[in-house]
Amino acid sequence: MFDTDRWKEIINVLKKNKLRSFLTAFGVFWGIFMLIVMSGAGRGLENGITQGVGQIATNSFFMWTNRTSEPYQGLRRGRWWSFKNEDVEFIRRHVGEADIVSPRLFAFGSGNNTVRGERSARFHIKGDYPEWDLIDPATVLQGRWLNQVDIDQRRKVIVVGEQVIKELFNVDENPIGEYIRVSGMYYQIVGVVKPISNINMNGRTEESIFMPFTTMQVAYNYGNQVHLMGITAKPGYSAALVEDKVIAIVKERNKVAPTDMQAVSHINLEKQFQQFSGLFTGIQMLTWIVGIGTLLAGVIGVSNIMLVIVKERTQEIGVMRAIGATPRKVIGQIIMESVFLTTIAGYLGLVAGIMLLEGFNYVLEMAVANGNDEIFIKNPEINLTVAIACLMVLIISGAFAGYLPAKRAVSIKPIDALRAE
Repeated sequence: MFDTDRWKEIINVLKKNKLRSFLTAFGVFWGIFMLIVMSGAGRGLENGITQGVGQIATNSFFMWTNRTSEPYQGLRRGRWWSFKNEDVEFIRRHVGEADIVSPRLFAFGSGNNTVRGERSARFHIKGDYPEWDLIDPATVLQGRWLNQVDIDQRRKVIVVGEQVIKELFNVDENPIGEYIRVSGMYYQIVGVVKPISNINMNGRTEESIFMPFTTMQVAYNYGNQVHLMGITAKPGYSAALVEDKVIAIVKERNKVAPTDMQAVSHINLEKQFQQFSGLFTGIQMLTWIVGIGTLLAGVIGVSNIMLVIVKERTQEIGVMRAIGATPRKVIGQIIMESVFLTTIAGYLGLVAGIMLLEGFNYVLEMAVANGNDEIFIKNPEINLTVAIACLMVLIISGAFAGYLPAKRAVSIKPIDALRAE
């Protein structure tokens, strides 16, 4: 049953020394405020990196060739070499753990390489198989992506990034079916794409032109060269295992020393994601350690202040005991004061932390809306369950903070309490 007199007494006790009550409550306020803000910021960093990665295959790795650093089988050190079409087919047929094996080509050179009418610009030219979209997918805004017929017939078609359209076409023009000149040859645009992830292989997707792999080999006189391979592991297999096996195979096929660590460069996204996962876990753990430590410091402060309050009210407690107040009632009164103080301070800290995160998120959204794509923190948020758990921890902590002073209060005999000064 709600006891109005008891709550008036609690408020009067806290109002007797406003500065002391404020400083005590501020310790709790600051503890939960920092916990909420740090936890939300950590979550925002995780969201930013996760969204930046998009839908790229996390069980994938990419590899390319470099100069050899060791002589091998009569071949000199420091020679240039490259993957071949035959290497790609061999991996597809003989590495059962590999799922998608997709080669890629790049165009090299300087100056503007793309022309339409009087407009010209420089973009990244890439030769791909249709399967590349399964490793690093992009959103098709218009038209389509490359297909197998384009590969088989070596069609002179291209898929372009949205920035290419912005620079070469007017806003009201439809680029699908139009021709542009790329490195001196005309190609028909069949699709427009924009990136899903922020991971860029030799240039941003929105500033790239994609043509069939076989078309580019002929147009740029690359023969059977392959500049890059993107490979994914089948479910149940580690990308690192497939990576080691594939590298060993291509070294053997191209007479590269097995111990030559420089000849093949590679990036394993599976390892990168595992490192990110460990980093996020570490950040969250650090956040909770620091936040709970700060919170406990505030709760300890509440306990100390309650000890002072109990000491100041020794005679009052003695009178309460003398007129029939039970130890349980005295303990309940003191614990309620402690819980009230910590709960109010904690709730205000919780609200202030959430409001700060919401304000920060609004600023980030405005920056993105204004075209700033370099922001790596997205949607800093606090889980509702975590927020409620924090508040419950505060209430329980407040009860413990008041329990020791309360036990001390009832341990004093009423007659001794009445004599206290």
